[in-house]
Amino acid sequence: MITDARAVRPGFIPRDLHHRDAQITHLSSVLTHGFFGETACVFGPSGAGKTTISKYVLSDLEREWLGMRWGYVNGMSDNSAAAALHRAVRELGLGADLRRRGEPTSVAVDRIRECDDHLAIVLDEVSVIDERALLALNDLPDISLVCITIDGDDWYESLSEQAESRMRSAETVRLEAYSQSELVDILESRVSHGLLADRVSGAALSRMAAIADGDARRAIALLRRAAQAVEQTDDEDELTIDTVERVVDDAETDIRERRIRSLGTHQRLLFSIIDERDGESVSSETLHTEYEKRAADPKARSTRRRYLKSLRRYNLIEASGNGRGRVYRPQS
Repeated sequence: MITDARAVRPGFIPRDLHHRDAQITHLSSVLTHGFFGETACVFGPSGAGKTTISKYVLSDLEREWLGMRWGYVNGMSDNSAAAALHRAVRELGLGADLRRRGEPTSVAVDRIRECDDHLAIVLDEVSVIDERALLALNDLPDISLVCITIDGDDWYESLSEQAESRMRSAETVRLEAYSQSELVDILESRVSHGLLADRVSGAALSRMAAIADGDARRAIALLRRAAQAVEQTDDEDELTIDTVERVVDDAETDIRERRIRSLGTHQRLLFSIIDERDGESVSSETLHTEYEKRAADPKARSTRRRYLKSLRRYNLIEASGNGRGRVYRPQS
C-alpha cells in the first residue's frame, strides 16, 4: 500500500501545491521585493496550508538565490524571546552552540546581523512568541520574516503599540479553508506520491475530505492512518470508506498527541494541570495557583493567558465563563 511514507507525513512539502497559486505568488513577491528584508503575515484557519506554503516558497527561493538561508521557529515550543532567537540562529546554521553555552540573546542577534547571506525566518504560531524576539528580528536589516497565525486581528490587539504598528504595515497573505473538492485534489496528490493509487477508493478520499471539513492537516492524518490500517491488515487490500470510518478516532489522537509534543515547558504545565482532572473543569484561580506552585520560574499572568489562548486554538482545551468565573477543561 505505502510506496513512499514521506508523502503522508505531517511535515512533507509536496513538489506541487494545489489551489494556492495566488498566495504562493503573492508571498514570493513580498519576500523578494527590494532584494529581501520584507515582512509578510500569513493568516488563515488551521489546516489551510499557512506553514506549508511558507516553507514551499522559501525552499524555492533557496534553490534560486545564491547565499540565501532560511529557518523555522515554532512558537508553540520556542516562545520566549531567548528560545525563539536561539532557535532562529540554529535554524539558520549560525550557532548550534548558543543554547548549550547559555549566551544572552544579544549574541544571537549579533550572529544574524553579522551574516552576509540573505536570511528569512518563519515565525509559526507567532501570537505565542514573546514580542521582544519579533521586534529584535524586525529591526535587523536584510532579513525577511514570515509571521504565521490563525487570527491576525486578535494577534495585532495583543501587541504593544510599537509592535502593532510595524506588523500592521507588513504585507498580508490570507488563506481560506479548503473546499471538499480541493481537499480531494490534495489527497489524490499525496496518494500519487506515496501510495498504490489503484488500491485507494475515490469514495474513500471524498469521505476523508468531508470529515476533515476544510482542514488539510486532518485529511492527511486520515489518509496516513487509513493507509497504515490497510498495510497492517492481512485480509484487506484496498483503502475504502469502511477503512476511513475505522480510523477517524486514531487520526484525531495522532493530531492531538503531535500538538501536545510541540508544547513548550510552561504551556505543557498549564495543559497538564487541566488535563489531569479527568475531564472535570478547573477554575482560573485554581489553575494559576497550581501553576505557580509547580513552575520553577513562573511566567507573568498576561503570558499565561496568551499560552491558554494558544491551547484553545489547538483544540487541546476549552473554556467557559469570564473573569473569576472562567473555568477550563480538556477539549472533549
